[in-house]
Amino acid sequence: MSRHLFLAALLLLPSLHAQSKKPPAPRTPRLFVFDCGSLDIPDTSPYQLKKEELATSRMSVACFLIAHPKGNMIWDAGAVPESAFKNDGKAAMLRYATAQKPFRAQLAEVGYSPSDIQYLALSHFHWDHVGNANLFAGATWLVRKPDYDVMFGNPPSPRTQPENYSALKSAKTVYIATEDHDVFGDGTVVIKSSPGHSPGHQVLYLKLAKTGQVVLSGDIYHYPEERKLNKIPTTEFDARQTTASRASLEAFLKKTGAQLWIQHDYTADAKLKKAPQFYE
Repeated sequence: MSRHLFLAALLLLPSLHAQSKKPPAPRTPRLFVFDCGSLDIPDTSPYQLKKEELATSRMSVACFLIAHPKGNMIWDAGAVPESAFKNDGKAAMLRYATAQKPFRAQLAEVGYSPSDIQYLALSHFHWDHVGNANLFAGATWLVRKPDYDVMFGNPPSPRTQPENYSALKSAKTVYIATEDHDVFGDGTVVIKSSPGHSPGHQVLYLKLAKTGQVVLSGDIYHYPEERKLNKIPTTEFDARQTTASRASLEAFLKKTGAQLWIQHDYTADAKLKKAPQFYE
């Protein structure tokens, strides 16, 4: 290598180091929304909705990173696992889900890796929410025992994909036994019980300094029309629990003025800022 090339390489080192440097902890919580794909729903009748009643039958699949001054948490892990991608730049599929880019790569683009995540929380165990759960087996898993028992029961539910979360068996696990679980102890990131869609289903409440209060829905609703027309899917674990959980959530939203982000709302999700942008 010539002297000039060597000096040029030395000059590049600081910029390369800056690119690889982990983001500092934010002063207030930040919410990153990642595009983890979409679902091409083959039949909407289980939602008691006809296709003509829907703006679109497609569903979005989002993954979320909450960066908090005291640590980082992943909420839901998408449908398509990293193993489905073939390193050819093309989209990957699982069942009727399609994703354009691996979740780990999207995290890296905003400066994070799975080892930077302190907590993992899944709204529930269904296959389209656990696709990349194994990436975060080094984090503390926040789960409700009824869902855990289904995930590692024998046989597991046909509505999930056990190989995509099997590593959580050895993860540090906290069983949430309270109605509300304040993750960081300051009221800004609270996991709220909302059983019905699954036995241990939960939603996530966030209090953001600029954006305000937000609730991430999990699957308490799938389509906005489902909420508007008060339709209960025929495939709920316990429809009566779903009805009660929805009533409780709606009362909470009215009391607090929080926004409800329906995670599978394809139209609304398309309007959300995606990482590397964030909400704060």
